[in-house]
Amino acid sequence: MKKIIAATDFSPVAENAVAYAASIAKQTGSELILYNAFVVPVHAANAMLPADGIQELLEQRKNRLEAKALLLAAVYDIKVRHEANFSFIEDELLLLIRKYKADLLVLGMPAKTLEQDLWGNTTTAAIKKLKFPVLAVPAGARPDHIKKVLFACDVLGGLSDKVLLSIRDLAALFNAEVEIFNVDQKVEDLQSEASAAVFNALDEGLDGISYYYKNVKSNTVIKAIESEIKAFEADILIMVPKKYGFWSSIVHKSKTRTMASGLDIPLLSIPV
Repeated sequence: MKKIIAATDFSPVAENAVAYAASIAKQTGSELILYNAFVVPVHAANAMLPADGIQELLEQRKNRLEAKALLLAAVYDIKVRHEANFSFIEDELLLLIRKYKADLLVLGMPAKTLEQDLWGNTTTAAIKKLKFPVLAVPAGARPDHIKKVLFACDVLGGLSDKVLLSIRDLAALFNAEVEIFNVDQKVEDLQSEASAAVFNALDEGLDGISYYYKNVKSNTVIKAIESEIKAFEADILIMVPKKYGFWSSIVHKSKTRTMASGLDIPLLSIPV
């Protein structure tokens, strides 16, 4: 990991995510890129604020972001860049990822609400739209507490070498224990069809770290994962979002994005 992007709107949830990203940057020797998308405040838009007034607001935001970057650099002893521009954050994130050739995007995850269930938010939108690792950090999460990593996956759907490598690197970084957790309606499918291939892939991909495998039979995947988070006392959850076609997307709701909006621990979404 070389470059991490952390976006903030200076809310408590976003600022906690920035601190989380800075801590990871320190432990991995990465550079942190701090980003703020400036949106004209509603009261300013209603007042028809002139262009020079909007520019002044943008400069104030840039100065605040620069001060934050300097503070993070001093506290965590890391290199920090900062960018602020007049843009919607969803439009700018992909450009930033490409510009800096980043390895990880860190975003704050607001508390679960009915509105988020219906419409989502910036973080769930990033998980859905970006083909890029996104770390969703809820309020109160602390990176120095990562001792147990829960990887919830569809084993029969295949295990990506890239994903396993990311899990191995994360576990090695924090000296963490890993649980591979599979939820299936038919446990016997795994036992009869693909067990040898699955365990060979796990042994090769997670070589050198402590891990074990757990498979449960359930028709309610989300509830099963939530229960396992508590039972395992996981500090971070890793999931791989699945893509659906147009018609399938109408009836399917991403389990990864659903989990992200209701967790007390960070969720790392790693697209294949």
